[in-house]
Amino acid sequence: MKKNKNIFLGKKILIYGLGKSGISSYKFLKNKAKIYLFDDNQKIQFKLKNKLINFDLITKTNFDKIIISPGIDILNCKLSKFLKKNLSKIYTDLDVFYSFYKNESITVTGTNGKSTTVKILYDVLCDQKKDARLIGNIGNPVLSEKKITKKTIFVIEASSYQLDYSKVFRSKYAVILNISPDHIERHKNLKNYVNAKFKLLDSQKKKYFAYVKRDDKLINKQLKLKRFNSKIVRVDTKKNYSFLKKIKNSYFFSDANRENLSFVIEISKKLKLKYRLLVKTLQKFKGMKYRQQIIYKNNSLTIINDSKSTSFSSSVGILKSNSNVYWLLGGIYKKGDKLNLKKKDFKNVRAFIYGRNKQFFNKKLKNKVKFKNFDKLSDALKDVFNFIKKDKLKKKVILFSPCAASFDSFKNFEDRGLYFNQLIKKHLNAK
Repeated sequence: MKKNKNIFLGKKILIYGLGKSGISSYKFLKNKAKIYLFDDNQKIQFKLKNKLINFDLITKTNFDKIIISPGIDILNCKLSKFLKKNLSKIYTDLDVFYSFYKNESITVTGTNGKSTTVKILYDVLCDQKKDARLIGNIGNPVLSEKKITKKTIFVIEASSYQLDYSKVFRSKYAVILNISPDHIERHKNLKNYVNAKFKLLDSQKKKYFAYVKRDDKLINKQLKLKRFNSKIVRVDTKKNYSFLKKIKNSYFFSDANRENLSFVIEISKKLKLKYRLLVKTLQKFKGMKYRQQIIYKNNSLTIINDSKSTSFSSSVGILKSNSNVYWLLGGIYKKGDKLNLKKKDFKNVRAFIYGRNKQFFNKKLKNKVKFKNFDKLSDALKDVFNFIKKDKLKKKVILFSPCAASFDSFKNFEDRGLYFNQLIKKHLNAK
């Protein structure tokens, strides 16, 4: 595909952060610009070691552009002072991507539901025989795609970190699923977090489309502050779409997944996708690992692994749509996180709290649900199974929805989810 002259070609560029996005940025730009590499972890072992620039030389070098990985906090990293002086030069791999490819794209952000929504959209487009690519925060670097044509459609999951640093990226279809307090430790306050999400709309032009949740307080507050160039489509996530009666997939029975689906439906209308194929795709959609994933089910017990849950807001929907719940939660709580559920909203829920931040969760659950505290997740789950043996109710749910980050005990939410699955397997085999 022919590349147009752009702001990165032939420039002296520092790539800071050598994770997936950093390495893919290097591989994409290595023959298009003069590249220097840096990472806070100088022990990184990879084949490009000769491209690493010494820390002392960085401040003496006049870079044209700096491409920074989303995981790097400008205020808390080795190059903090240098980056603050060069804020105007900072870009992301999303910016590089957009400067080379002006393809049609659907970019999804929001506090909860991003990965599930982009995966549904991707599956829908593929089944409609579109050349769709699933990229971004979901784990596939935007610059790693090959054989791109004019017909290629990009489905992009964008985090607040990526959007916050981006300068030229824009998307014809922008989606903000919801906004609730999150990543405050990084953005410093809620206002900054909301502004980062809305950069996706700020960058849009006329004849572009922005899909936002209609009854989200923080979204509506931001929409009142300024006018946007794109057409704002307020998605009614509580609407009962008639064709949903044909969908027998239990994955979409929860409030959260129905909300995600409502955005997919509205976008599908705009793209004029085939109704019959859309229904077929939704019928077979199996969800994603560790995101409200049903890992076991029989006539009396359902076990759900929702390890991806890192805040109360991500668990609200599934708690409201289930009853007789044994809820396991704990980990590193999110600053400013609130549980917006009243006692009456819980349908016979018992909470089993693990980890060192028990006091925080105790305070949030007090006078709402009965709870017990444990040092380890394994101990909490053992007690859950002891309760279940005595529970005479016909249908019960074990819900692992931590409402917290995993880094106190695990590498990431995937590692945490896998560990929970292993614990469940041991308990079920021990019966």
